Parts: sequence; structure tokens; C-alpha cells
Amino acid sequence: MVTNSQPHFEERRFALRMALRLPIVVSGRSDDGSAWSEPTETDDISTNGVLFHLNQKVEVEEVLYIRSHRPDGVPVEVRARVVRTAPSSYGTIRVGVAILEPKENWLRLFVSWVAEEQTSEQD
Repeated sequence: MVTNSQPHFEERRFALRMALRLPIVVSGRSDDGSAWSEPTETDDISTNGVLFHLNQKVEVEEVLYIRSHRPDGVPVEVRARVVRTAPSSYGTIRVGVAILEPKENWLRLFVSWVAEEQTSEQD
């Protein structure tokens, strides 16, 4: 009998996903309560979450704030919960978050960037 020593991971992503480099600012609180903020960019976004790299150490279940702008310049800020982390290159970590609220703001951001990408490809 062959056993797998890898932890079982159940894929739970059902949202529309798009590879997109979008500038964002991620902020949160350190263990000592001090606030931090780090500019980065997305690897991909979905209707329910986002994947990005951080230098700041974060833990699964931690609540973060994500700020970005729609293509028309309208700012968007949402609360998100860390659902996964993984080591990455150059000492950063890959962070996957699920959007908590306001979800409709994130959905508008996602839809506006998808439309922008479609328009760019047609030009």
C-alpha cells in the first residue's frame, strides 16, 4: 500500500479567476499591535479573492486590508482573510486571501479590470 505523506488539500475555489498584475497596497497589524502597510501587485484576482506576494509575515486567518483602484481611478478598499500562505522567491511569501467585505466593491473592481483587459486585447 502506498501512502502519501503530503497533507490533503481540498480545492475550494469556484470563482472566476484572471491572471492580472494590479498594483495594490496591503495593510494589517503586527503581533505587537503596530500597523504596517506594504505596496505589492497581484498575481491573479478572482471574484472572491486575490493572490499576491508580501515581505511582511502573515498567518492564515489573519485579517488584512487591500487597497487598489479601478481603471477609472475610483479607489477600492476591502477587508480580507488570509486563507493560504507559501514560501516564495527572494524571501517573500505568496499570500491568498478571501474577500470579506464589502464584496460588492471587490466584484466591481474585478469586473472593471476584466472589461479593461478585454478592451486592450481588442485594440
